[in-house]
Amino acid sequence: MILDLLIGNEINSDTLTESLNWIDSIKKFNNCFEYYANSLHSCDDSNRSFGSDIKFNPKVTPSLPASNESNVVKFDYNWLLRLCKMHIDKYAPDSILSETSLCSDIADILYKPESDIESQLVDLIGYANLDLISNLISNRTDFVKNTPKSTAIESNYNLSQPIKPDRSTNHGTTVTIKTAEQKLLEKQSQKQWKKGKFKNRSDGENDSRNELDGDFLKQARSMQLMDNATNSIKKQLKIKPKEPSYPNVYQSGTGGSHLSVFGTQFVLPVGSTREDFGDMEEVVIPVSVPAPVRTSESIVTIDMFDEWIRPSFKGYKSLNRVQSIVYPIGFHTNENMLVCAPTGAGKTDVAMLTVIRAISQHRSNGFIALDDFKIVYVAPMKALAAEIVRKFSGRLSYLGLNVRELTGDMQLTKAEINSTQMIVTTPEKWDVVTRKSIGDTQLVQKVKLLIIDEVHLLHEDRGAVIESIVARTLRLVESSQSMIRIVGLSATLPNFIDVATFLGVNPYQGLFFFDGGFRPVPLEQHFLGIKSKAGSTVFKSKMNSHCYAKVSELLRDGHQVMVFVHSRKDTVKSGQSLIEEATNLGELALFDNSEHEMYGLFQKELQKSRNRELKELFSSGIGIHHAGMLRSDRTLAERMFEKGLLKVLCCTATLAWGVNLPAYAVVIKGTQLYNAEKGSFVDLSILDVLQIFGRAGRPQFEDRGVGYIITSHDKLQHYVSSMTQQHPIESSFGKNLVNNLNAEISLGTVTNIDEAIKWLSYTYLYVRMKKNPFEYGLDWQSVEEDPHLGGKRRDLIVSAANKLHKTQMIIFDERTGYMTSKDLGRTASGFYINHNTIEIFNSLMKPDMTGADVLAMLCLSSEFENITVRQDEIIELKRLLENECEYHVKGGVDTNYGKANILLQAYISRAKIDDFALISDCGYVAQNSTRIMRALLEISINRNWGPTASEILILCKTIDRRIWSFQHPLLQFDLHQDLAYKLDQLNDGMSIEVMRDMDSTELGELVRHVRMGNVLKTFVSQFPTVKLVANVAPITRTVLKISLDVINDFVWSDKIHGKSEPFFIFVEDSENAEILYHESILLHKKQELQNLAFTIPIPQSSANVDGLPSQLVIKAMSERWLGAQTTLPVLFKDLILPEQGRALHTDLLNLSPLPITALKNPLLEAVYEQRFKYFNPVQTQIFHAVYHTKENILLGAPTGSGKTMAAELALWAAFRDAPKSKVVYIAPLKALVRERVQDWGERLMPFMGRKLVELTGDVTPDLKSIEGADVIITTPEKWDGVSRSWKTRNYVKDVSCVIIDEIHLLGGDRGPILEVIVSRMNYISAKTKNNIRIVGLSTALANATDLADWLGIGHLGLYNFRHSVRPVSLQIFIEGYPGKHYCPRMISMNKPTYAAIMTHSPAKPVIVFVSSRRQTRLTAQDLISFCANDDNPRKFLHMPENEMEQIIIPIQDQSLKMSLQFGIGLHHAGLIEKDRKIVEELFCNGKIQILVATSTLAWGVNFPAHLVVVKGTEFYDAKTRAYKDFPITDVLQMMGRAGRPQFGNTGVAVILVHDIKKNFYKKFLHEPFPVESSLHECLHEHINAEIASGTIKTKQDAMDYITWTYLYRRVSMNPSFYGCQDGSDESVSIYLSGLIEKSLETLEKADCIEIISDLEINFTPYGLIASHYYLKYTTAKLLKDRVAKGYQSRGDPDKGELLHGHFSKLLRILCDAQEFSELPVRHNEDILNRELEMNLPVPLLDKRKSPFDANSTVVHYDSPHTKSFLLLQSHLSRFNRLPSADYVTDTISVLDQSIRIMQAMIDVAVFKGYLKVTVGVIQMMQCLKQAVWPTDSSLLSLPHINSLDLEKLVYDSEQVKDISIFKKLSKDETFKLLSGIDRLTKRQITDISNVVDRIPFVTISYSIKNAQKKEGRWYVDAGEQYTIQVKVTRLKNGANSTNIRVHSPRFPKNQTEGWFLILGEDNKNELYGLKRVVPNVIGNKVNISSNIDFTAPKYLGQYDYDLFAISDGYVGVDERTVIRLYVK
Repeated sequence: MILDLLIGNEINSDTLTESLNWIDSIKKFNNCFEYYANSLHSCDDSNRSFGSDIKFNPKVTPSLPASNESNVVKFDYNWLLRLCKMHIDKYAPDSILSETSLCSDIADILYKPESDIESQLVDLIGYANLDLISNLISNRTDFVKNTPKSTAIESNYNLSQPIKPDRSTNHGTTVTIKTAEQKLLEKQSQKQWKKGKFKNRSDGENDSRNELDGDFLKQARSMQLMDNATNSIKKQLKIKPKEPSYPNVYQSGTGGSHLSVFGTQFVLPVGSTREDFGDMEEVVIPVSVPAPVRTSESIVTIDMFDEWIRPSFKGYKSLNRVQSIVYPIGFHTNENMLVCAPTGAGKTDVAMLTVIRAISQHRSNGFIALDDFKIVYVAPMKALAAEIVRKFSGRLSYLGLNVRELTGDMQLTKAEINSTQMIVTTPEKWDVVTRKSIGDTQLVQKVKLLIIDEVHLLHEDRGAVIESIVARTLRLVESSQSMIRIVGLSATLPNFIDVATFLGVNPYQGLFFFDGGFRPVPLEQHFLGIKSKAGSTVFKSKMNSHCYAKVSELLRDGHQVMVFVHSRKDTVKSGQSLIEEATNLGELALFDNSEHEMYGLFQKELQKSRNRELKELFSSGIGIHHAGMLRSDRTLAERMFEKGLLKVLCCTATLAWGVNLPAYAVVIKGTQLYNAEKGSFVDLSILDVLQIFGRAGRPQFEDRGVGYIITSHDKLQHYVSSMTQQHPIESSFGKNLVNNLNAEISLGTVTNIDEAIKWLSYTYLYVRMKKNPFEYGLDWQSVEEDPHLGGKRRDLIVSAANKLHKTQMIIFDERTGYMTSKDLGRTASGFYINHNTIEIFNSLMKPDMTGADVLAMLCLSSEFENITVRQDEIIELKRLLENECEYHVKGGVDTNYGKANILLQAYISRAKIDDFALISDCGYVAQNSTRIMRALLEISINRNWGPTASEILILCKTIDRRIWSFQHPLLQFDLHQDLAYKLDQLNDGMSIEVMRDMDSTELGELVRHVRMGNVLKTFVSQFPTVKLVANVAPITRTVLKISLDVINDFVWSDKIHGKSEPFFIFVEDSENAEILYHESILLHKKQELQNLAFTIPIPQSSANVDGLPSQLVIKAMSERWLGAQTTLPVLFKDLILPEQGRALHTDLLNLSPLPITALKNPLLEAVYEQRFKYFNPVQTQIFHAVYHTKENILLGAPTGSGKTMAAELALWAAFRDAPKSKVVYIAPLKALVRERVQDWGERLMPFMGRKLVELTGDVTPDLKSIEGADVIITTPEKWDGVSRSWKTRNYVKDVSCVIIDEIHLLGGDRGPILEVIVSRMNYISAKTKNNIRIVGLSTALANATDLADWLGIGHLGLYNFRHSVRPVSLQIFIEGYPGKHYCPRMISMNKPTYAAIMTHSPAKPVIVFVSSRRQTRLTAQDLISFCANDDNPRKFLHMPENEMEQIIIPIQDQSLKMSLQFGIGLHHAGLIEKDRKIVEELFCNGKIQILVATSTLAWGVNFPAHLVVVKGTEFYDAKTRAYKDFPITDVLQMMGRAGRPQFGNTGVAVILVHDIKKNFYKKFLHEPFPVESSLHECLHEHINAEIASGTIKTKQDAMDYITWTYLYRRVSMNPSFYGCQDGSDESVSIYLSGLIEKSLETLEKADCIEIISDLEINFTPYGLIASHYYLKYTTAKLLKDRVAKGYQSRGDPDKGELLHGHFSKLLRILCDAQEFSELPVRHNEDILNRELEMNLPVPLLDKRKSPFDANSTVVHYDSPHTKSFLLLQSHLSRFNRLPSADYVTDTISVLDQSIRIMQAMIDVAVFKGYLKVTVGVIQMMQCLKQAVWPTDSSLLSLPHINSLDLEKLVYDSEQVKDISIFKKLSKDETFKLLSGIDRLTKRQITDISNVVDRIPFVTISYSIKNAQKKEGRWYVDAGEQYTIQVKVTRLKNGANSTNIRVHSPRFPKNQTEGWFLILGEDNKNELYGLKRVVPNVIGNKVNISSNIDFTAPKYLGQYDYDLFAISDGYVGVDERTVIRLYVK
């Protein structure tokens, strides 16, 4: 019964219960066990030897030892058990497993079908005991006959814990058939025991495995029996799950070789042999049997590809077998793939299939979108990368694709990367690229295909890098929801399933495994192990002998051989040793090549070579090949070998990687090579062996190849096992976990422990930890308890994070789990620095270090710790130390860091090094030193250590250039050797500056080589230096503003300088040597001057009485050129700090809240009681002064403190005191004006019976509306323009109160306008004797007293509350982020923005402020992505999704439509009004939680939120073409939106800034700058306006005018800021006089004014025009110069003219106006402009000459004027495919500005008397309003009609040409005509008909006052003045005829109909008069009439004048009549 249970026979459960007599069973098993133990111990096995010469399947079967009981062997279980016991005793004495277990496993195999037995036995037992395998196979038949088969019994007991021996019972031997899981468990238990990881041993247990005798196993067996008895039969008889079968795994056997369960023995393929030759052992692995063809296979022919693909497979007829199998998945899907195949199987073409697939997905209509994708090919070596580039470049060039190499040797510029579609790189380089959160982010986001070659390198040291980039890519795919296909290419490897899992490959789709049978040329492998110490003389001698033996054997058979060695010298030595051996053996004839037919030809070619060794060896038929040879010599060697002249080629591994040159046989001679990184000799990598063996076999000549590897005997097993793929590859990620974690934290992808744990789950380490936990320090119990290894991963992360925290690389709070990167961590990540190195730097780095100190510290880096000092190197190191080292070497020649230091200095000195290992070490040190030194530079700059930073920068350049800093700088040029030597001998005083002052002859004499003088002169002029010009202005007593001009001071050479030259700018404190400011700039050829404006704290000094240092030092240091440094001292001697202001802040008094009844006005009380009952504390305190006095008021208070109420109080006070007066409210932005108009218009005006009018650029009401209004709400520019003519505008004189909101903007760009307005209103008040009250509203001010003095405010009217005085308290967090470039830095801020939302306001409203419309879209997209990663993408949406879907239907902006669905709104000026209103309403009602807005929202709309995030404090300034900081006031305004008084008591503001500006914002967000005037920067415009208005008539008037300004007050307070000598009255007077003189001189040169007698000033027409139309004086000058005679309205195309004549020339003049200079040209828009130009009719560079080209300049594509010209062309062409939404809003801006400029152009043309130009400009105005070209049909101005419809409009059998046809048509006739366009609906025809009714078709009538008309002529007297009375009459008087609003749907603003009445002579192009007329609507009639004055001609006779009535808004309605005169 028990036996039945054990062997698995079926038993009855009742019988089982009755028969389980445990005492009997224990006795029986005890007896059995003792019996077999005695019989096995009695066997004498000492003489048995398991020889190494035994082959597989031996025919002779050794006999077994006889049993004690009988000489007849019975082949049963006892026999098998005895063999197992013998095997374990000899080959696995430490095994924890019993012979019973082995017996059951073998028995299981022996019962299986015969064909599979051999491989499984070898797999189980191993290679060491082939005798046993032979014995088993020979006697298998008898065993099966004598032993009944049993089934397996699976037990559930756990053997992972050792069991205490129990000797009380004695169990017999049993036979057990085990499952694979049980076998694996036993294997792992054995490993676990070896590692000593049992935790629960009893105290008495011995740790030795040998102590584990049968007691342990008997107890285990006892437990198994008990478990079997107590468990149900069904539970015991579990069925082993069937292992999955993957469709694309092609292998014989079980899928990869496995380790033997008995230790370290390995299994070789069938047919392998091992032979011992005494001093050498050889293992031969035969060629693989070709894999059988499956029925599903079919070869893919090239003609199956599309036509456009075939050239990429040029020369191919079909794909090979491997490629054809992969083709369906590789080419037709986007599945991730792992392709494991032998070398030479065609994996490169598999990669090509995936590349073509990626390209095809970006190909449409035959065009490839080259900018939309990138393909990255990661190759393991630089040499292979170069080969891949060569291959793919040739095959993809026909598609226009660029393939480039990006490695440590081959850097790419940003432009090159942008133009490259396929990048071939190394793992380390791609890791560096992808770990940067800035700079290369956009590149990474475009990657669509990532190919990783040789992915089996995972188990090597570099494998961690592959894991890192794959994990990063997989996370990017998941986070961005983008598609990046990953394709892994690999040699065959055992655990390919694990690698596939790691790569995210679906094993049923993308996993392809091909065994050795798929090698195109089968490979026979020979492994020779020499039994001597590696590297010894004996070893080398034997290796030479055996190498010759193999080579000669191959030569006898007529084959060519490649011998691979590992150094350049060894190629020659190996060739010579072969000749020497052949000579000794008399076999030189084997190598002889003299009989070859091409011998003579190549011998002649060889004579040209200068390679002596190549020539000598050629005569013996041997060649050499290595990277040190000339390219021509290497090519020659390759050709000679290919032609068969060279029998043997001795080469290095570079030949295997870089050149496809196969041979029948390859020999790897030695496997030790020097590794400089590890400082020792290391084994040749398996990757190299595979690559070299891949060169064996020539498909076109042989059916096989042979590979030999000669190594030491101790490495034989390593190479045999590795080459047969018997090692499962493990992860090496754990070794580099700390550095990789730091990289992810720096990148921002990991911010806490949970994210880090998730990140680890993407690594191969995680995959292998689950499969093989013991390898990674886990036991099975841990895996069972935590199958996902969360605990282990957490432990790894916490340990690594603590190390990073300790080294100050991150901030890690273990309690919360948050991890934040620091500067050190980011530097280490960016420069690939080990964390141990950072720890060394932390301890050794100091603020002031010498060059020797820096080098000593550098060489202590952990990167150099493996560099060892060998005894045979010391002599040469001493020589180098004495002769080549310029700095003291700490540690000398006896330490590794001393050796590194010596080698680095020797490298710089270009020393000759003899020892090969030293050369390798020197290259390694130099290569890494450059990178580490750059990291040190960044660290020192971040720490503001000036001297150290300068010293390190010099050393960086010293290493790069390989010259010392004391050597002559010109040595950095490519000089002739003799010239370089002479320069080097020059004395130190001969600097570049001195040499620049010398002529060519002097320079030639200087080097005693006159002819070289010109060369030297050229180099001296090209040496990059700069000039520095600094302007210093103190802002406060502690803050300095510096404006620095950096001017190129050298001759640019593209060859030498490239596209840019990088320079560092340092501002240092001369005493403390602290860096106060630093910036990296790029000098460009086209930009000779760059301006930097920055603020720094004024350093303090104890040396001087005033506390100021004597000077600051500004340095400009080249980043690349030694000696290229400019130093500018900034002396503080004449610096005058601003005076300390008086009491700055008003304390908030503790007053009782004032009730609204204090207004004493029931109407007002009724207005306010709906909103509040009491005024807030600020309003209470200011109430009396604002409401009950007439004092001017300045109120400075934080946003949200109720300043608007103060404005309203001033409003009511003005109307109370002067009911008929007007109040002007000036807001800085149109958005603010719009908000105030809407608020007051709805809430206040109706109740008070007052009228309100908006006066902005968008809204210009008529004069009556303005005169009838009580409140005028306007912008500064508009009120400035209006008030300039105050003398003629009574409504300006009626103003009693001016309220200026945000008056602190005086210091901004628009400040001068505010300043002029206030000055003018005070001036008006003084002149008219009418008091005008000024109320200024502001944030808290630093110099409020100065502003108050200017405004005439006494103590009563000044209130300046602190920032802390807010109704809602505000928490402020300021975070800095690194990165030089703006866009990548903005990307790096997206995740912190999301983190801030989730931390501070997870459920409350949030506003995110960004700088541009584009940033609103990008930020919203990333926020949505982060929500998706948290598995709740709509967490910010607080309404049902279906409701939101209905709301977004009418929204036009697609980005907004998408983001709203996720609860995120966008808000910017580019949205149409309807879209903006929807967003505002959703946010205000809490339906969406997030609003991403541009900064204008902070000013324009009052939407408070709980959290405000200011994402970046910079914006793009089109004027300077650079990013500028927001004014502090803007940032404060944004912060002010945080906090909602009605919902909470706190608000949060998170400010994300550039890290270098963090301290600045920390200081000045709480201590704002004082308000300074900027009027002095643009005084010209305002002086011109006052001259034009008559206010200024003399220079003294100008000086008097200045005294009214804020500028006058501030110059004396802060003279240094304005460039004034000091604050005395005399100095101020001199400064202001100079300012006025300069402004007047500039205006006079622009022809805007005339200066008479040096005192009087008169305006000119051009100055008047500039003032009237609010234009810059430069625009007036432009119009004067460019508006010329000779305008042609039509051109002759046959003469090469444009059909529209000079129209585009006028358009170009318009666009060149200075007003368009601030149109933004954003990043990359120059490229978009170039593309847009191709779609437009007029090119930018129009070479057709015209009178209008004078003084015009060639403009560039990044010019705002160019962009304006293109936008207007797009508008006229109705081109709707503009590059972006920004272009649409920019077009609106351009059109908005254009009208007033065209009005000015008309005035200039009228003044000059040019009739045709005047008409041409008016025509341009018509065209812009109707969006048509002048050559287009006027019918296109009608709605719904396009150019295709014109031919369908037929009247009276003729095609209608223009709109004038509708003059004579009735409504019915119009309807009938339009019905000819069949696509028009009835509704559309009605729309057109209504518009036709509005079109003003007119006739002209006139009369001449005081003139008589006779016979059709008007008789006038010569030279007399006459008046023509003109009347323009409409022909139609329908219902719509009184609608004078122009139908111009494509123009952004509503236009009112206007007419130009022009008198002139068309044939003479003379203009005599012009009047602008606006129709006057009286009832149902429209009156258009005016008078034109003219002077009759002086000469008698008949004259025909032309009278024009030209519309300013419609095309095709102009009328013209002739006035016939007779002059008497």
